[in-house]
Order: sequence, then C-alpha cells, then structure tokens
Amino acid sequence: MRDDRIYIVDTTLRDGSHAVSHSFTAEQAAAVAEGLDKAGIELIEISHGDGIAGSSINYGFSKVPELELLAAAGKVVKKAKLGVLLLPGIGTIEDLKRAREQGANAVRVATHVTEADIAIQHIQWARQNGMFTVGFLMMTHMAGPEKIVEQAKIFEDAGADYINLADSSGYMTPNDVKARVSALKAATSLPIGFHAHNNLGLAVANSLAAVEEGASYIDATCRGLGAGAGNTQTEVFCAVLQRLGYHTGIDSYALMDLAEDVVEPLMHRPQVIRTDSLMLGYAGVYSSFLLHTRRAAEKFGLPPRDILVELGRRRMVGGQEDMIVDVAYQLKHAR
Repeated sequence: MRDDRIYIVDTTLRDGSHAVSHSFTAEQAAAVAEGLDKAGIELIEISHGDGIAGSSINYGFSKVPELELLAAAGKVVKKAKLGVLLLPGIGTIEDLKRAREQGANAVRVATHVTEADIAIQHIQWARQNGMFTVGFLMMTHMAGPEKIVEQAKIFEDAGADYINLADSSGYMTPNDVKARVSALKAATSLPIGFHAHNNLGLAVANSLAAVEEGASYIDATCRGLGAGAGNTQTEVFCAVLQRLGYHTGIDSYALMDLAEDVVEPLMHRPQVIRTDSLMLGYAGVYSSFLLHTRRAAEKFGLPPRDILVELGRRRMVGGQEDMIVDVAYQLKHAR
C-alpha cells in the first residue's frame, strides 16, 4: 500500500444534477448521500448543477429546492464532509450562509480559469466561518500552466484549503493534465484536486494522470452521472486506485452496490459518449451545455454538432447558456 492518501470527492448529487435536469428528490439525495458516507467518501457535494442558487430559467429549475436536499442529506451523513458548489455571480455569501445553516460544512468556490479574483470574499467568509474551503478553477484547458498557477495563487492567498482544477469540457488529454498539475504542484504547498469529464473517453485516464503528478483530491460520480458524457466514474476509479496500491479508505464493494442499486435506477439515460457529447470535448465546450444544445437543435431543426462547433469557436463559457438559443437561431437563418 502506498503512503499517499487519495481523497475522493463525490459530486453525483451536484454534477449529476445536470444529467437528470435537476430533478433529484429529497429521498434520492438522502439515499445516495447515506451510501456514499458509509462507503467512506471524503466529501459529498450536493447542490444545483450550477451551484447554490443556480435554479433559474437560465440554468434550469430544480424540482426540489437544494436547501431541502442538503437538509435531507445532512440527516444521514455521519462522517463525510457535506459540501456545496458556489459560483460567484450565481450564488452569494447570503446563499452560502443558508447552506451552512442546513448542514453544509464545506464549499468549493468556482470561477472561470482567469477570474479567481471574484472568489476572494467568498473564500475568506467561508474560512472565517469554519468551512472547509476550496478554490475551483473551471475550463482549465483554456489557459496554460503559468496562468493557472497565477490564478491558483489568488485562491491560496485568500485562504483556500486546496486548489481544484476542472476539465469542464472533457477536452484535455493526460499530457495536458500532467502539465497543469505538475506546474501547480511545484508552485504551491496546498493540496491539488482534479475534476474530469468523459467527453473524449479520458476521464479515468486524466484523473489517474493527475494523481501521478501529485493531486490528492479527485472528483468522481457514481455511474459517471454528470454533465455531457459524465465524469470520472467513482466506483471504477476507486477500483483502479486499489489495483495500483493507493490508499483511499473506500469500501469498493459498498460503492459498487450503491452505484448499481441506488444511482442507476434514478438515471434518465446511460452515460455514454454520443456524437453530441463527443463534440463537447472535441470543440472545448462547457459540459453542462449538452441538454440545452439538444433542445435548441430540436427547436431549430439543426444537428447538435453544428451548434456545439460554433459555441466552441466563440469560446463560450459557463454562464452563457442563454446564448445557445441565439447561436442556433443565427445558424438556422444563415443557411
């Protein structure tokens, strides 16, 4: 057994929210959270797919308010940290206060890869109020290692407990991941985390590449349930780590049973790489754009691929979901 500990952050109840159109019920949240906790997951993230306060016409309305989901999970989680995602500009410190009152004791504050400075006050408030706090850089394929180090230093100076890099488009290859993680490892004493999407079929490989370069927190979801073609699959990745001798503290059999018996029945569709999800990774488009793009494509009679290529060309990022319909309309009338 290796000495280094790898911590699994399960985000089935957050990134997975995208894949089920934010329809989790309190009963489902409690069942998944309880199973993850018993299996030994370090941090369980639960909120709207776009973070707390994300329920809106732009991002999609939640079937059940996320504070109710948090409260339900909080009643059954005994050991794991219970966390939320917060995107400044969508969620506020007031929203974070309410989440904390409902049992959240961790927060990951997420910004575009070049905009870490908008998270400073949120990270500082969370740390001052005893929350485990993470600086989360999204769309990291859009910046090189030097820029990522620069932005991560902002999180470090604000008091983050670790820095998380997200391949939000599922665009990167293992070498891309290694370059970014190794640069950050050399520049900071903070732990490093990594969040993958499987749009090019590389989520497990990319997550393993991050671990090999020194990352100690890895995001994953049961059955891979997440935006686009999904995320690193929790039960698969834990089995890979176990085979390689890494210490995770995870009961792999309990995790497999949870994925099969609890998570799979609530999925709307299998997490497979179809042409449109493949194009997310190929064109470098934010993974949560998938269902929005499918709806726009159907409305305007276009192949989803054409819309996604144009979104990638325009370098659209999270928060610009409302532009998908505009792009589809323009493409339709340009023909």
